[in-house]
Amino acid sequence: MTPPPSSPADTVVELTGITKRFTGTLANDAVDLRVRRGEIHALMGENGAGKSTLMSILYGMERRDAGTIRVNGREVEFSDPADAIAAGLGMVHQSFRLFDSLTVAENVVFRAEPRRFGLLDHAAARRSVRELAEEHGLPVDPDARVGDLPVGVRQRVEILKLLYRGARVLILDEPTAVLTPDEADRLFAVLKSLAAQGHSVIIVTHKLHEVMEGSDSVTVLRDGRVTARLRTADTTAAELAEAMTGRRVELDRIRPPGTPGDLVLSVSGVRGVDLTVRAGEIVGIAGVAGNGQSELIEALAGLRPVSAGRVELAGQDITHASPAARRAAGLAYVPEDRAAVGTAPAASLAENLAMGHHRRSLATRRGLLHPAALRTHARSLIERYGIKAPSPAAPAGALSGGNLQKLVVARELAHGAPLLLVEQPTRGVDIGAIQQIHDQLIAYRDAGHAVLLVSAELSEVRGLSDRILVMYEGRISASYTREDADERTLGLAMAGAVGVA
Repeated sequence: MTPPPSSPADTVVELTGITKRFTGTLANDAVDLRVRRGEIHALMGENGAGKSTLMSILYGMERRDAGTIRVNGREVEFSDPADAIAAGLGMVHQSFRLFDSLTVAENVVFRAEPRRFGLLDHAAARRSVRELAEEHGLPVDPDARVGDLPVGVRQRVEILKLLYRGARVLILDEPTAVLTPDEADRLFAVLKSLAAQGHSVIIVTHKLHEVMEGSDSVTVLRDGRVTARLRTADTTAAELAEAMTGRRVELDRIRPPGTPGDLVLSVSGVRGVDLTVRAGEIVGIAGVAGNGQSELIEALAGLRPVSAGRVELAGQDITHASPAARRAAGLAYVPEDRAAVGTAPAASLAENLAMGHHRRSLATRRGLLHPAALRTHARSLIERYGIKAPSPAAPAGALSGGNLQKLVVARELAHGAPLLLVEQPTRGVDIGAIQQIHDQLIAYRDAGHAVLLVSAELSEVRGLSDRILVMYEGRISASYTREDADERTLGLAMAGAVGVA
């Protein structure tokens, strides 16, 4: 694979021979990366391939063991992100770093405030943010409190923070992981506009279609090494997937339908929703974010009170049961927020992989957990699900986002609960792991379990579901069989343009 040509004059960021070792892990192995002025450069690789480490080194958050960094042809040494910002770099992290209690304008100008008589000049701050937002097509209300904003608007605030500080190179880590398809399209329109103005953008992403449609160049990492460096126009999604995984990946696998059996989940009048899920089927819920999907799943999982209606699991009324009682009745749950809800970041992998089922399957006669049993259980799941981790004793918070997702999926599938509630099963997960998780969900269904799936990815809902429900303004607005659920039909239903089929 031939790298795109570049000259010293148009190369704005150049990493040469970057090497970084952690205990027991070679995270980056003599990595070279070159980013040109005015381009969108995609950095791809499986979870744990070294992408985040490389960007952390570039942004001054980690110290490299070897190699050089040049910005605009000058060798630099960043001791912290403030040095990188001063050199014209800016980074938007997966977890936004905003103050929820402050306004948009206050967040954008934080630590670079315009002042009047020694105090923050609120009027100047609002004016600067409004002008910057209009210039770059990032509409926000400078006076809005950040804690009240949807996630897509919060991301605009993060980008405005960088532009306000004069960033010419923007690094975005998994920028569409929390966005709807429409928000993702708007984001890439903004990024292309910034590139046309001479900014350079580095996006860390797992999504092949975004790379193919939205980037100019791409660098692929596998196990800490560069395996491909090329122009996006000169490659294919299949070629990139193979460079990431080291094997041919079947991107458009057609999966056989399930064989529905006995009724497992029955929901009547809960938050205005009626639905059923049977053993041996996957029922998918599609809808634009904010139309009630998450609230419904949280109510079914016992995380929100049910004020009206009835929920039955295998004939048992669990409407007002606690989350623990629902688990005991046969419910497993993969939440949308794997970090805050799905795991305890400070606890070990072994402890996280046991949570929720430990009293029944791993407790001793006195009700205590046996460390050896925890480790054995964890090693089995780590190997089976391909979780990249130094040891079962490592804290869950040290895992990459994709590996943390695999941990949650592994834990919830391991005990064969009759019903699985799963939200965004492959968010932030690389192509190889996506295929693996999809295969596991199909196998779970085929073993006779019921699955209720929520995903922002229409292709995922269509590819996995036997039946598809569409939620619009908090209610089920349409129901389709797999054969009837083409993308146009679902899109219209998601926009509220059709009634129940």
